[in-house]
Amino acid sequence: MHRRRDRRRRLRAVADASSGNPSRRPRQASSDSQDRRPSLAALRAARDELHVQPQRPEFRTRAQDQQDAFCESRSQGVLEEGEWSVSAEGTPQGAVISPLLANVYLHYVFDLWAKQWRGREATGNVIVVRYADDIVVGFEHEADARRFWDAMRTRFEQFGLELHGEKTRLLEFGRHAAGRRQRRGLGKPETFTFLGFMFICGRSRRGAFLLHRKTRVDRMRARLQEIKRTLRKRMHATIPEQGKWLKSVVTGYCAYHAVPTNIRAFGRFRYHVMRLWLRTLRRRSQKDKMTWARLSKIAGDWLPTPRILHPWPSERFAVKHPR
Repeated sequence: MHRRRDRRRRLRAVADASSGNPSRRPRQASSDSQDRRPSLAALRAARDELHVQPQRPEFRTRAQDQQDAFCESRSQGVLEEGEWSVSAEGTPQGAVISPLLANVYLHYVFDLWAKQWRGREATGNVIVVRYADDIVVGFEHEADARRFWDAMRTRFEQFGLELHGEKTRLLEFGRHAAGRRQRRGLGKPETFTFLGFMFICGRSRRGAFLLHRKTRVDRMRARLQEIKRTLRKRMHATIPEQGKWLKSVVTGYCAYHAVPTNIRAFGRFRYHVMRLWLRTLRRRSQKDKMTWARLSKIAGDWLPTPRILHPWPSERFAVKHPR
């Protein structure tokens, strides 16, 4: 009986509190229960503290972290030729957030506009490839290429952007470029570089057109210089430690550059890495007797052999766009 009465009293108190009757309300909870159950005023105070004390992790969100990272990247400034400068506009050159913001910005400035221009203005096939701020556009007709160039320049000027004068150029490239230039008495088709590769109009063993991709020589030379400086620092490490590090370097290089028609360039890269490794081992002691034959056996255990890892562009395109 007592339990039923207590239960009825609690139900009446809840009903009166929900109906707004001020005469009959449940007793206020103790101070300990108030601390465990934050009220609306406490939540509002916590929301105000988000702006006053953003370092408190319990009141932060992912969007605020991204915004603070962007503001922090702008406030860090840029170091150019030994001079430190801070700007409230743009992003630092070489910063991690720079390509992300470039992709977001150019998606609306260029990607959507180029898709619209291709559907309305182009008279032939148009292929657009963009990575960050590097763009390659292929056209079937030269007239479309020239009109697109003028329209793109005007489009970028509206948003305060401009094309690079030395890197932006119009060239004849493709399956019929070599034959057309030969009929006009000109030389071989021009080449262009994109994402660390040099693209060349070549021929297969059967004489058909074949797009050749070669690693840029300047990029390979710069990478070898970095490996040389690091090997100097690791000179007195053991051969297994050096081999483990070189294996990771060559494997990462191979994962990107091991494309069809580029097997020779990757073989040269591995050969030059072996030469740098041999010089480093010989510098450790004047009585060192390391020979090329011995190093070749060691490199066979650690360095990966040259082989193609990526499929041909036609096979990759067929997977994504089956007919």
